[in-house]
Amino acid sequence: MYSILKKEITSYLSSLVAYVTIGVFLLGMGLLLWIIPSTSILAYGYAGLDSLFSFAPYLFMFLIPAITMRSLSEERREGTFEILLTRPLTDGQIILGKFFACVVLVLFALIPTLIYYYSVWHLGSPQGNIDTGAVIGSYIGLFLLGSCFVAIGLFSSAVSKNQVVAFIIAAALCFFLYAGFDLLAPLPALQNLDIQNIGITEHYDSISRGVLDTRDLAYFLCVTALFIWLTLVVIKRQRQKGVSRRDSIAIFAVILVAALVSGFAFTRFDFTKEKRFTISKVSQQILGKVHEPMKVVVYLKGDNFPNWAKRLQRATRDMLSDLQAYSHGNLTYEFVDPVANVKGLPDSAQRAVYDSLDAKGISGQAFGVQTENGISQIMIFPEALIEYKNQGIAVNLLQSRMDAQKEEEGATEAIQNLEYSFSSAIKKLAGGGKPLIGFTEGHKELNDLQLKGAINALSDGYVVGRIDLDKIPLSALQRIKMLVVPKPDKPFTEAQKFKLDQYIMRGGRVLWTIDQVNAELDTMRGHGGDQLTFPKQLNLDDQLFVYGARINYDLIADMSCAPIAVVAGSVGGQPQIITRPWLYYPVLIPRSKHPVVKNLDGILTQFISTIDTIGVKDVKKTILLTTTDHNKKFNTPYLLSLQALEQEPDPKDFIRPPKTVGVLLEGQFTSDFLNRPVPAGVTEKIDPLPKSVPTKMIVISDGDIFKNDVTREGAYPLGYDRDAGQTFANKNLLLNIADYLTDDSGLIELRSKEIQLRLLDRAKIRSERLYWQVLNNAVPLAFVLIFAIFQHYFRKRRYAH
Repeated sequence: MYSILKKEITSYLSSLVAYVTIGVFLLGMGLLLWIIPSTSILAYGYAGLDSLFSFAPYLFMFLIPAITMRSLSEERREGTFEILLTRPLTDGQIILGKFFACVVLVLFALIPTLIYYYSVWHLGSPQGNIDTGAVIGSYIGLFLLGSCFVAIGLFSSAVSKNQVVAFIIAAALCFFLYAGFDLLAPLPALQNLDIQNIGITEHYDSISRGVLDTRDLAYFLCVTALFIWLTLVVIKRQRQKGVSRRDSIAIFAVILVAALVSGFAFTRFDFTKEKRFTISKVSQQILGKVHEPMKVVVYLKGDNFPNWAKRLQRATRDMLSDLQAYSHGNLTYEFVDPVANVKGLPDSAQRAVYDSLDAKGISGQAFGVQTENGISQIMIFPEALIEYKNQGIAVNLLQSRMDAQKEEEGATEAIQNLEYSFSSAIKKLAGGGKPLIGFTEGHKELNDLQLKGAINALSDGYVVGRIDLDKIPLSALQRIKMLVVPKPDKPFTEAQKFKLDQYIMRGGRVLWTIDQVNAELDTMRGHGGDQLTFPKQLNLDDQLFVYGARINYDLIADMSCAPIAVVAGSVGGQPQIITRPWLYYPVLIPRSKHPVVKNLDGILTQFISTIDTIGVKDVKKTILLTTTDHNKKFNTPYLLSLQALEQEPDPKDFIRPPKTVGVLLEGQFTSDFLNRPVPAGVTEKIDPLPKSVPTKMIVISDGDIFKNDVTREGAYPLGYDRDAGQTFANKNLLLNIADYLTDDSGLIELRSKEIQLRLLDRAKIRSERLYWQVLNNAVPLAFVLIFAIFQHYFRKRRYAH
């Protein structure tokens, strides 16, 4: 077999056709990757070789058939195949020798492409900012694809004595097996058969990311072995020998067993640096509970997407492919373009389509895209809809607003959260019952209309209701996974505090959103623009102190704040409304890396106070929310006045260390009623526990943080501020808190996943573009030319002697 391999390589490299074929392949690849603007790595802006591994399969469809077309057809046409049979070689050894020789030639054609890696490595920002492991994994995928195409090419070469016919057959078979099944899959008669899984694309795309799945490996080995065996069958029949039925059955049995075993017992090797395609054990367990078909419809599809959207789209497809691998075939997904169906329709019809999507939680956003004619606006829908058992839940792929100056960072944050976003939604649909969340009432807390946005946001994954501590027995209260205390304005009785305390001692989780100071903007507007703020008497200070936190009786002004609308005179009898920054509405930018607040956008607050943490044994404190370092604290009583809007604050007066306004407490809490009798008014029999089981709570010094604006028309969505005209991250904060407090599986920890943003140095590209374009087109061709010259020289010298 080695002699055949050596002969084939020597024979091919002695032909001018070989170098022309490889040269055309490298020239085409160089033009696509470095010259043509729409496909250029330089225009794409990311430090990676994704384009190489996307275009290489299509160029392989011409390169490899050109290499293999003469392997057997020429031997048969010239009658030299019979000479080979006189040697002590079997048919199988001859075919394998030619197969491995062609594979070596394909590898030879790929060697010059390593210059692309060198170039991207140098152009990275910073230099070397490329995922080498992912590139290695992708080259493995390209090698497996090349081996598969070589086997197809050998089969085609065996079928026909004409090299041109063999080339056409091989190219057609390669194209059909690679892309044909994907083209047929949308046909109505084939939609439910998932025939795209038979095609090569499904398996190559998985490996080309840098992830080697043993099922994909088994697929390529089986397809390669099948075509090698078919080549053997053709050769034997041409010699009128035939293949025994027993051998045929054995081959098919081996291929079938390999396919079945790989489907049930598989493993994955993630070559990427951050292991970004490795699905966590938590997500695997969640997917293990999906026992019926689950469909994911992703609306992130369209034309003229900006680069960040293309990157997010690819990452979403990769994530769903990874999740699908652990779903036992129950999870399917598709990408649809919601805009394609409304083009050309009347405005009313378009509005009806958008309204129907909005009812499902799918709402598009307008983004600016650079075109030849300047900046144009397009609608992008960065959402997905998961459907399971006649239920649906929308998944927002963007966790924060996309700032035009930080689109790449925003896309990276979204990609980091993809596994958490999808796994959390799947868990809520397939978890076998929604957790219970209760909002307390009876102390002049926020009413249902003010909490409508919060309740609606939680209702997708939880059963939400109001809780009266005087009426609910402790046994029923214990079934509540998370209790929210939303801005009480009336003192808690000792009996209510005792029940709340024993709920915590038995593992209950509480979200405290407390206004410690009486301050309301509506009150100020109704009293001439002034209000004397004073401490509230909620009778909760001692309880929170024992648990490890103290909300102080003060107010914080912060230079990072939201505006409010004020009347600035009138024109023609109509009041003129303007907006001015209101220092007492701080916008908190989370700095903590804790998964509850990581990567969240600004959070709107109103009249917040400082929080001190108390040194309590067995309780861990984590600061979640702080002000900026441009803040000022005012002790109460304090006179607030809207006249302050007329004065421009001096930033020098606001330079202070950040103040804590949100804290997470975790551990074993001591009871507030330790060594105290059961208070009067407790009607049910409760055995007081002196210390809690491990549990957790969050304390936030703002009762309005989860309150939505209310007008005569109804309630605004949670987080939307009509004066600022923008949506803040309050809703995402609430959902993250709910996930963290109600879930013990560690799902929220997925938000800690870090993915490095790998960009090219745009300044270097602008100044050195021509150099890198010439280098990556000339060096591969020069490599082939120099090799051809030396090979010709040594061959001539050898035969001259």
